[in-house]
Amino acid sequence: MSLELMHPRDQIVMLMERIYGYGMTTTSGGNLSVLDDEGAIWITPAGVAKGTLRPEDIVCVRADGSVQGIHRPSSELPFHKAVYAARADVRGVLHAHPPALVTFSIVRQIPDTRIIPSARFVCGPIGYAEYALPGSDLLGARIAAKFAEGFAIVLLENHGVVAAGESLFQAFQRFETLDFCARLIIEARRIGTVRTLQERHYVMFGRKYNVMPEFVPVTHSSRERELRAAICGMLHRAYGQRLVTSTEGTFSARTAGNDFLITPYGADRKYVQPEDLVMIAGGRAERGKTPSRSVRLHQRIYELHADIGAVMIAHPPAIMAFAVSDAEFDSRTIPEAYIVLRDIPELPYGSPFLRVEEMAAALGARTPVVLVENDCILTTGAGLLEAYDRLEVAEFSAKALIAARAPGDLAPITEAQVRELARAFKLAEPREQAAGGDG
Repeated sequence: MSLELMHPRDQIVMLMERIYGYGMTTTSGGNLSVLDDEGAIWITPAGVAKGTLRPEDIVCVRADGSVQGIHRPSSELPFHKAVYAARADVRGVLHAHPPALVTFSIVRQIPDTRIIPSARFVCGPIGYAEYALPGSDLLGARIAAKFAEGFAIVLLENHGVVAAGESLFQAFQRFETLDFCARLIIEARRIGTVRTLQERHYVMFGRKYNVMPEFVPVTHSSRERELRAAICGMLHRAYGQRLVTSTEGTFSARTAGNDFLITPYGADRKYVQPEDLVMIAGGRAERGKTPSRSVRLHQRIYELHADIGAVMIAHPPAIMAFAVSDAEFDSRTIPEAYIVLRDIPELPYGSPFLRVEEMAAALGARTPVVLVENDCILTTGAGLLEAYDRLEVAEFSAKALIAARAPGDLAPITEAQVRELARAFKLAEPREQAAGGDG
């Protein structure tokens, strides 16, 4: 899908549908715009419900100031104009009021993007604009001044956030990533102390781990065709459930032998199509495509574990709250959680790239799921459905563990009950663990 070749009004409608659908703005709140090659600004209208926008609702403000459309342009048009005037590289501007970012705006704090490795690079430095009347020239001037300083995202005091980019889709990715960080920090603070990455942790991020020799596929088996559709279906489901973001999340599935399909690097997870997936065969990647940065880890897992048919790396906010804090995730909450997840070890930051052998070897009957400090959760399964089920159960269990702090003290199932489960469901013997809280 070529997003950049879409008409500006279609881009706006598509992204507003995502923003509103995921509860990141309200019926009356938020506005999006695109600056086209002729200097016209296409912008959301004033007074039209955000959940029902149509292409014909989008307003065009020409370079000469004339307005074309059936509605008035957004009342926030002044700051959109100001941002475009301040930054020649900006072609898309997004403003919304997601609850997590509003929370930070009303306590006058900026979410720390150093909690997961990619966020810092996606978002860049975050600006902060002092309060001014919505729709006023003063607000526009304050926002534009921050973008002129080089910021790509600006938090608005007691208001919301503005994100900009070389395209509206890039602006959205920055916005979504910062919102994810805000939600993650809020959840993590409920259960423990938040850990942030240091400069030394970012050294590995700039390295290329997905450069592989290439091959040209000659045939495509029915199994491969089936898996291409299934992986995309699971990936889109995961995005809809907010288990992955537009920039984060890697799914793979074994085709035959140690060959597998994997999601491509840099693609928007909501729009990945079967033809976008990358076939890895004999240690070579399908020509003309770039696989996920974690491709070497997936490859080694399939080589070491003949019983694993699918691998998923994701970043659901509840389970990730444990990955970025000093709180310990305890899967021994309800029988289903332990049966599906078993015990979940937490591996050091950088394991998917720097400790591939160790991480792949850590998986097995007792550990089908691992958590990586300040990075991700990895789930495995005999097939896609089992791996996905583990991803869902991990996130649901994490939500329950976080929420349990409100009504009372956590009481996990006992060691004896765990061993009873293992015998009843023919599970591998559990590792020793002292009963008691989630740390």
